[in-house]
Amino acid sequence: MSQTAVIGRAAESFVIEGGRPLQGRIRASGNKNGALPILAACLLTAEPVQLHNVPRIVDVETMIELLNDIGAEADWNGPNDVQVHAADVIKHELDQELCSRMRASFLLAGPLLARVGSVSAPPPGGDVIGRRRLDPHIHAFAELGAQIDIGNRYEIRGGSLRGKHVFLDEASVMATENAVMAAALTTGETVLGNAACEPHVQDLCRFLISLGAQIEGIESNVLRIQGVESLRGGEWEIGPDHIEVGSFIGLAAITGGDVTIDGVKQADLVSILHGFEKFGVQVERGDDLVRVPPRQELVVQDDLGGHVPKIEDGPWPAFPSDLTSVALTVATQAQGTVLMFEKMFENRLFFTDKLVSMGARIILCDPHRAVVTGPAKLRGQRMESPDIRAGMAMLLASLCAEGSSTIGAVYQIDKGYERIDERLRALGAQIDRIDG
Repeated sequence: MSQTAVIGRAAESFVIEGGRPLQGRIRASGNKNGALPILAACLLTAEPVQLHNVPRIVDVETMIELLNDIGAEADWNGPNDVQVHAADVIKHELDQELCSRMRASFLLAGPLLARVGSVSAPPPGGDVIGRRRLDPHIHAFAELGAQIDIGNRYEIRGGSLRGKHVFLDEASVMATENAVMAAALTTGETVLGNAACEPHVQDLCRFLISLGAQIEGIESNVLRIQGVESLRGGEWEIGPDHIEVGSFIGLAAITGGDVTIDGVKQADLVSILHGFEKFGVQVERGDDLVRVPPRQELVVQDDLGGHVPKIEDGPWPAFPSDLTSVALTVATQAQGTVLMFEKMFENRLFFTDKLVSMGARIILCDPHRAVVTGPAKLRGQRMESPDIRAGMAMLLASLCAEGSSTIGAVYQIDKGYERIDERLRALGAQIDRIDG
């Protein structure tokens, strides 16, 4: 996607008429946070890789531009299919403007280090939801033997990398992915401790195994990677986006709708469903679907002894941070009081002033904690989306509010949700995309 197209999208808004229950079926898209590292990992092989169920979103378009910019051949060859052929990687220097568009640009560091021996990366962009450390990435590369100079860019040179025991000082998803990709072609065994094990990390590891990598410990926080000389090409289907599934569950529940979500993976929903149950949200489950029955009475489930319950996020398998904003919005429509505890990002909850302006009863205690009491009657407002997940939370609020709402900067939502306005219209939502 060109910079002109990005600027054009930045000027777009959603106009939403609230108060309409959503009805029908919707299919989960491929996992955004799974597609991006898997696209980056295609640099590890000189043979073609065919990917399916790739979400057609802004961040994926940017990753494809980055791959092409450094000499790979990457393009769509179907509505949600991408082929990548990195026979010749001719550049190790990542483009600053492209990298400024998303944080996931730094996922190219591990594959480039392993494949061509060096990488020059500018600081990545991305949502401003708090401090997002690159320290564990740099530490992992250094432990494997890389030499690193940090100035205006991150200059990382491989030399002779060797496997090693590496302990991450936080269970960072992207640092885990970068370390795994670098270790896949590194001589010897790398043992990665305090590794992240989110569904999209598991998907990356299984994808690499399908190309010939040797990885043990998937689903745990200790990964063992035995480096191999080379990887082959292959074919892979990106797993479903559990964050999108959780967003749709929230949308259905607070609009009183009857929505079936197809293409889900039940194992990815354990902590999500448990979290929503605290608001009284019930779902019916099938093999690869969940249904949110209509007209549910949302009531906060107090802790034993009548104490105020708490929803807190954390590394997998805890409740996902990316759903905290959505869950908080659902809480505004549930009878009772709940404490939302966002442990991971200090700016994540700052969007709550938008919900308060709509009529929500929220006390922001500090950057990490908010007390929500519901149900609150929400009224339509004009708002700006500050990031992907806050934008989706504001969309939820608008769909259950009385009257009309306008959400600006919807390119933020487009970065994480594929054709969200079209797909919600198919469920009966009145939502229009306009310029300005």
